[in-house]
Amino acid sequence: MTRNPGLPFDAAAIEALHVDDSEIERDIAAFTAHPLPEGRERANWLLEAIACMDLTTLAGDDTPERVEQLCARARAPLPPTLLQALGLAPGMLKTGAVCVYHAMIAPALTALAGSDIPVAAVSAGFPAGLSPLSTRIAEVTESAAAGAAEIDIVIQRRHALSGDWRTLYDEVRAFREAAGQAHVKAILATGELGTATRIARASLVCIMAGADFIKTSTGMEKVNATLPAGLVMLRIIRDHATRTGIRIGFKPAGGIASADQALAWLMLVRQELGEEWLTPDLFRFGASRLLDDVERHLEAHVAA
Repeated sequence: MTRNPGLPFDAAAIEALHVDDSEIERDIAAFTAHPLPEGRERANWLLEAIACMDLTTLAGDDTPERVEQLCARARAPLPPTLLQALGLAPGMLKTGAVCVYHAMIAPALTALAGSDIPVAAVSAGFPAGLSPLSTRIAEVTESAAAGAAEIDIVIQRRHALSGDWRTLYDEVRAFREAAGQAHVKAILATGELGTATRIARASLVCIMAGADFIKTSTGMEKVNATLPAGLVMLRIIRDHATRTGIRIGFKPAGGIASADQALAWLMLVRQELGEEWLTPDLFRFGASRLLDDVERHLEAHVAA
């Protein structure tokens, strides 16, 4: 996974960015009118979805044993008999990462040792982002030092809601520096930002500040990942890649629990960014329940 070096803060570029909400809704309506893949093609895309999942547990009653079980499934997300029926050998399929709170980094690292699956940790006052900045920076520093290869930080939404883009940039830049060699996923909480223009500007600011991924949601807002918000974010990623040659990753998260939802997201990313983005280095699902439904659909495909 490549690192985003970021760009200097550019207020003019941010203020010049305007997105028509109704145009985004029309484009999504046209997109969703297309049928999803079927048959073997559908099965192949669902296997791709598994490879791009961040298996996640973010519960107050998490235990090392629960995290160990999650990591075991990340290493072997499908039963051996189903893998064989799909033409895959044991060990050929794994998830993109395991995402946990800071306290569960150590057991996750132990359980994933030798697997090449990274541990991601939520940080920076997750999920609201309202703790003091020094505390949020310290959280990022400590999680990176504990061995998290990826840090999912959450922005303070009030900066975006009030248009205080410089403060948002400075905070995300501080998280980027605190993360060291770990990759940073910036969570925008798009369901709380209100307009397509605000989502676009927040996306651009986080990319300018050095975020390696932009992520829709914490999964704990009233409105989480939606295709319209995702489309806005994907087009900012595309425009940035066109201008700079730097590829930024994308992670929809929150409420994505069905195979059809996963397929819709995969097709949207393919339409906007191309199939080269559909790898764990550039695309992830924030998922805690999605794998169960994908497995059921793959079992149905094999049985058909």
